[in-house]
Amino acid sequence: MPANPFEEPDESYLVLCNPLGQRSLWPARLPSPAGWRVEQPATTRALAGAYVERVWPDVRPDARPSTGPGDAPAADTLPALFERVASRHAHLPAVEGESARVDYGELADRVNRLARRLLAAGLGPGDLVGISVPRGIDQVVAALAVATSGAGYVPLDPGYPTELLRHMATDARLRTLLHTGPPPVDLTGLDTIDLAAPDACSRPAEPVTDADRRRPLRAEDTVYVIYTSGSTGTPKGVVIPHAGLAGLVAAQRHWIGAGPGDRVLQWASFNFDAGFWDLTLALLSGATLVLTDDRAVLPGEELRRTLIDRQVSHAVLPPVALTATDPEGVLTGGVVLSTGDSCTPALVARWAPGRRMFNGYGPTEMTVGVTMAGPVRPGEPVSIGEPWPGNEVRVLDTALKPCPPGEEGELYLVGEGEALGYLHRPGLTAERFVADPYGAPGSRMYRSGDLGHLGEDGLLYFTGRADRQVKLRGFRVELGEVEAALEACEGVRIGAVVVTGEVDSARLVAYVVPGADPADGFAEGVRRRLAERLPAHMVPARVEVAAALPMTSNGKIDRRALERRPDGPAAVPASRPVDRADPVAALCELAARVLEVDTVEPGDNFFDRGGHSVLAVRLSKAVRDDWGMTLPVRAIFERPTMAELGGLLSAR
Repeated sequence: MPANPFEEPDESYLVLCNPLGQRSLWPARLPSPAGWRVEQPATTRALAGAYVERVWPDVRPDARPSTGPGDAPAADTLPALFERVASRHAHLPAVEGESARVDYGELADRVNRLARRLLAAGLGPGDLVGISVPRGIDQVVAALAVATSGAGYVPLDPGYPTELLRHMATDARLRTLLHTGPPPVDLTGLDTIDLAAPDACSRPAEPVTDADRRRPLRAEDTVYVIYTSGSTGTPKGVVIPHAGLAGLVAAQRHWIGAGPGDRVLQWASFNFDAGFWDLTLALLSGATLVLTDDRAVLPGEELRRTLIDRQVSHAVLPPVALTATDPEGVLTGGVVLSTGDSCTPALVARWAPGRRMFNGYGPTEMTVGVTMAGPVRPGEPVSIGEPWPGNEVRVLDTALKPCPPGEEGELYLVGEGEALGYLHRPGLTAERFVADPYGAPGSRMYRSGDLGHLGEDGLLYFTGRADRQVKLRGFRVELGEVEAALEACEGVRIGAVVVTGEVDSARLVAYVVPGADPADGFAEGVRRRLAERLPAHMVPARVEVAAALPMTSNGKIDRRALERRPDGPAAVPASRPVDRADPVAALCELAARVLEVDTVEPGDNFFDRGGHSVLAVRLSKAVRDDWGMTLPVRAIFERPTMAELGGLLSAR
C-alpha cells in the first residue's frame, strides 16, 4: 500500500491560500502549485490545521448579498434544471408512491408553494434547512422546495438515534426543520414546518425566480449537505454546490439515457448521495420516480417483487443487494447500476445478461459520482471506467507524480463536481481538498484515500483503501468513528473495531478491554449504548470482551491479528427440523446460526443481537431451504423476536 505524502507523521506543512480564499495544507518538501501563495510558513501539521481553523470560518462562500461578478445567475442549478423538465413534461407522471401519483405539473406547483413558504420565512441562498420526512412524495417535494428557495437541504433520517440527529442539526446550525408528524428531535429555537399541516403549501404556485430570492442563486451555492462517517469520531457534513449538476446530468444522459416512459426506483435513502442520483436520474430526464417504503426494497425477494410489481426499468443497487437478489425476470431490457462497493465479476455474470449494467464510482465528496464503466459484460475485467464530463481522476504516487499505466497510486479527484468541503470544518477541508499541481492555477483536488491504477485499456481500476475507511453493505464507515464511540462507553478502557466476512456477510466486530472486572451483560450493554449514538449500519454486530488486545512491535493495536480471529462462536449448532407444534426453539437455533452467536433466546430481538437487512434475508432463506416454509423478510422487521416469528410459522 503506497504511503501518502499528506500522512507522514513528522512532515512539515505550509498553509497555502488561493484567490478564492480556500486553504490547503501542503507538504513543505514539495513545490507549491501555481495560483497558491504561502500564507503560513512551514510548521507542524497540528499548528497548520489550527491556523486554518482560526482564519477560515466556513468553507462555503460568503452568503451576504454582493454585486460582484459571481452574482450572475447560474443556468444549471437544481431548480432551473427541474423547471425546464417540468414545463416540458407537465402531464407525464413524475413521482409514484404506493397509493398516490403526481405528474410533473402538479409536482412543480407543490414545490413552488412550499418554496414560497420558505422564502416568506426569510430563507434563501446561504441558508440550510433540515428535512426529516419519511420516504414518500412529501420528501421529494421538500428537497426540491428547499433548493428552489435557494437554500441547501440537510437530510435528517427520523430513524437515526436522537443524539446523532441533535449533533447534525446543531453542527449545521439549522434554523428551520421540515417534517411530518412530531419533530424527530427537540431543539430550542428551531422553527418547524409540518408538511402535513393544511397551510404548509398554501402559497401561490407561480415559478420562483431570482427576483423572488434575496439574491440570485449561484453555481457555488449549496444544494445539499450530507453527513458521513468521520475518522476522528464525529460525523462530518459534506457541502455539495450546484456547480456539479451539469456534469451529473450529462453523465446520466450519456451512459444511462433515461427519459419519459422509464421508471426509476428510489432505492437509496436521502441520507446518502445515491438517493440524490435516483431523484435526478428520474426528475431531470422526464422519467417517473418510483417510491416505496423501506421494507419493500430490502435485498432479496422483497426487492425482487418490488422491481417486478412496480415495473421498474432503472435501478441503482449496491453489490450487497445484487448478491442477495435473484435477477430472473427483473429489469428486463432495462438498466442496473452497481455502486457503493466493489463490483465483482460474479455479479456481472449474474446481472449483465438481459439488461444494460454499469459500474459507478465516486465518494460523497463529489457530486454523487465521478466515473462510470459500461455497459459491463461477463468475462471482461471490471473497471470503474472513465470520468464524467467536467471531472478528472489523477493516479498519483507518494511524490504526487502521475503513475504510469498499471502502477498503483492514490486517486485524486478534480472538477466541477467537487464538494466545497466539510461544513464548519475548514481544517479538515484543507487536509483533504488540496492544491492541484496539474489543474488551472489556484484549483484544488480531493484526496480520496482510494487506491487504483490506470489500465492499458485507458480505464481506471479500483484496488482498495489507503486508510481505515471501509464500505459495509454499501455504507461508508470510518472505523475510527466507531472506535471513538466505543471508547466513550463507560467501563471500556481500550477498544478496536475490525471488519470480518465477505461482501454479503461483512460485519463489524468490536473488541474491548474493560477497565475493571466486567459485570454480566457488559458486552451487550456496550452494544446497546453504541446503538443509542450511532446509525444502525455502524453498530458492531458483536462485542467481544478481551483481557488484552494484540499489539504490533511498535506498540499499536494489531488489527490484522484481530481480523484473523475466528468470527463467531467455536461451535454453532446446526439447525434441527422444525417442530410445527413448537417452532420457537428451532427458530432460535437457526437464528443463532445465521447471526453466528452461541445462543438466541425466544425473547431476543433479531436486530439487537446483531442482525441487519442482509442477515434477515439469510434467515428468511434458511427457513425456506431448511424447512420448506415461508418467513417474509418484512415480517422479521415487523416482529423481530423469535417468539413472535415462531408464532407466525406455527400459523402457516
